[in-house]
Amino acid sequence: MNVTVLGAGSWGTTVASLTTALSPTVLWARNPDVVHEVNTSHTNSTYLPAASLPRRLRATADMEEAVAEADVLIVGVPSKGFRATLEEARPWLRAWVPVVSLTKGIEGGTLKRMTEVIEHVLPGHPTAALSGPNLAREIMAGQAAASVIATEDQGVAAALQRILQHKLFRVYRNHDVIGCEIGGALKNVVAIAAGIGEGLGVGDNTRAAVMTRGLAELTRLGVAMGAEPQTLAGLAGMGDLMATCMSPYSRNRMVGEMLGRGKNLEQILAEMHMVAEGVNTARLALNLAAEYGIELPICHEIHEVVTGRQRPVDAYRGLRLPGHEADPG
Repeated sequence: MNVTVLGAGSWGTTVASLTTALSPTVLWARNPDVVHEVNTSHTNSTYLPAASLPRRLRATADMEEAVAEADVLIVGVPSKGFRATLEEARPWLRAWVPVVSLTKGIEGGTLKRMTEVIEHVLPGHPTAALSGPNLAREIMAGQAAASVIATEDQGVAAALQRILQHKLFRVYRNHDVIGCEIGGALKNVVAIAAGIGEGLGVGDNTRAAVMTRGLAELTRLGVAMGAEPQTLAGLAGMGDLMATCMSPYSRNRMVGEMLGRGKNLEQILAEMHMVAEGVNTARLALNLAAEYGIELPICHEIHEVVTGRQRPVDAYRGLRLPGHEADPG
């Protein structure tokens, strides 16, 4: 099976490094300097500093070369460029090739999940999402991790599971695509909230409360959209949420921490090499919440912070009288 990964960020490069152990893998990058470094030095120092890549992994900036022979297409570009990248790949992609999303976000404007974007741009192709607590640097360092491959076709899921699983990286199957994608998208917003708490110096009790209420929030939206509650209590929900909220490697948590320390959002994003999906997801999640008639208080608070309408410290003011634990808020 020939595997192609579109997107040479930290996670795309990591997944390409995993799949190349068992399958010939091509990593597509738009930046020719990244391509040259992967092919000659077997590193990607911008996104995975100090990590060595498999010598068998080949990179290219030519979309036709990357896609034409692919038996599996894996897409790991940010949500903002996801559709355009698929459209660029479409002329070269053979029929019925499965397409896997690594991207944990929501498309602006359409409010589509990434697998829905795939289905719209590439109809007839089996679609799947890979999601879970997967910090790229830890996986590249050989530490144990687990993820979920979510697709309605469990035959396709089993085939993808065999391609993606390698050594201490364990991949489970799941049929609940909605739950896995909503969990992966909204946990980024909660991670910004957790990071703000870190920057403000709040206690562990406070951070635990934010994560727990965040889990309730992403579950509420997921279930309203048709997800199964147990999915949000699993790897693609609670697992991913915990890792993203706690890890110093989490870009969304880092954005929140810098905001909590008083830095300007534009400055924070300008200094980052990678995209923090949670910044835009807060607004898009509120649009989805309005469509489904539910409340997402944490997403609301973070949206107010990232748009400059509220100070980070005010997001933790705690003045609102809580009701029943099962209620929003």
